[in-house]
Amino acid sequence: VQLQASGGGLVQTGGSLRLSCAVSGLIFTDNRMGWYRQAPGKEREWVALIHSYSETAHYADSVKGRFTMSKDSAQSMMYLQMNGLRPEDTAVYYCDAAAYWGQGTLVTVSS
Repeated sequence: VQLQASGGGLVQTGGSLRLSCAVSGLIFTDNRMGWYRQAPGKEREWVALIHSYSETAHYADSVKGRFTMSKDSAQSMMYLQMNGLRPEDTAVYYCDAAAYWGQGTLVTVSS
């Protein structure tokens, strides 16, 4: 199983970014998919996830209403649309599928 996250970068407060994660080696619908992040000096935290056999995304309170997770099973891709970014969203973002992790992509939000 391989996951490749991309789309991170530097953005100003209030800006938007779209993260992508290419997944190979597993069946999308059979597995839980998620996004996590780890800020400097902090533990990794859950951001968004879609349970197996579901299309409904669930969000951490800190990002609810600003972030949208989606997946494209036909393309084996999942996405995280991030709007209204804040400095506290600065972190390395990781995609997760069935407990496999990608390498992470850095999101930096300047104030």
